[in-house]
Amino acid sequence: MDDSIIDDEHLTLEERSLLPSKGFFVPESYREEHRRAEFEESVSGHSEVMLVDGDGDGLGAVVLGRQVHDNIGYATASPNYLEDALERLAEFIEEEARIYIVDICPDPDVSLDDLETVVEKASSVHWYDHHQWDEEVRAAIEELGVEVVVGESDEVCSADVTLQEFEKAGHDFDEPTRELVAVTRDHDLWIRDDPRSDDLADLSVFLDADEYLEAVSEGPDIDGEYRELLKEKREEKEELIELAVGRAETVEVAGVTVSHTYGRCSQNEVAESLREKGSDAAVIVKPEGGTSLRGSEGFERCHEVARLLNGGGHPRAAGCKPDIFDTMLDFARHWTTEGEEARGVVVEAFEELMD
Repeated sequence: MDDSIIDDEHLTLEERSLLPSKGFFVPESYREEHRRAEFEESVSGHSEVMLVDGDGDGLGAVVLGRQVHDNIGYATASPNYLEDALERLAEFIEEEARIYIVDICPDPDVSLDDLETVVEKASSVHWYDHHQWDEEVRAAIEELGVEVVVGESDEVCSADVTLQEFEKAGHDFDEPTRELVAVTRDHDLWIRDDPRSDDLADLSVFLDADEYLEAVSEGPDIDGEYRELLKEKREEKEELIELAVGRAETVEVAGVTVSHTYGRCSQNEVAESLREKGSDAAVIVKPEGGTSLRGSEGFERCHEVARLLNGGGHPRAAGCKPDIFDTMLDFARHWTTEGEEARGVVVEAFEELMD
């Protein structure tokens, strides 16, 4: 395939908003091979290992872990790929390593076979999170011998929970690090009282994980190099937000105003714009097939909608991936119809929940 067909540099901004990023078109077998090799390199030889979500919250926990442990490695994962990550943990961690799993909420149907192997192989396993957990899954994980600490999802982020647990163990952190956690919480809970929280949130998207960790290693105040990058990327980001908001349609479901849209965009900002236009809940369907759900004071059941579609999350912020993609033709229709079928499936989930 000619790279220019899928390379962002050769597409207009509107075309980019309709299509997934270039990485989507890399065969999964190749990506899996690459992820596996990268995972092995990241965790092998380390006496402590962190498995975290790759957003600012999960990476904030890695900053803490690096200050507590001299020989800590980390790898990123997500709920959709948790079973794969646990399988690789079981294979590649050192005997008697200490394991931390942070900012990842297991789905109700997750297989725990490899986690059991991890527990047997490790000296200890700690799971720190702040999402809405299925109680049966939590009980099953704790029965394996994992220490599970879940903070209140509307009060703390996972970096908060990690800070709390490390401090209980006797570790002290300097003020810039504690400030980093506070700013991370400010964004992750969508409080946005601190203007630096948007900087960190954007950087965690624009940079790869190692670059982000370098940028925030001394706290949440970023230097000029990263500010220039933010300025350039934000101009494009704002245009993508405008395109997604312009595509939005609104329906009423049992008295709840649900706006749904499609596009490659920053879902939080799109959801905020839709709320300002009167929506109680926002549905942002993405070109790669996933869907973000955002609520408000008028709707705090996003995680319940997501669970109907094999996803999960918070009352006001959740995600899922409708099971409608079997062939590339399904994705072709998805892109050319601006996510029409996926939007319909999610609206039906709202209707089922409200009924």
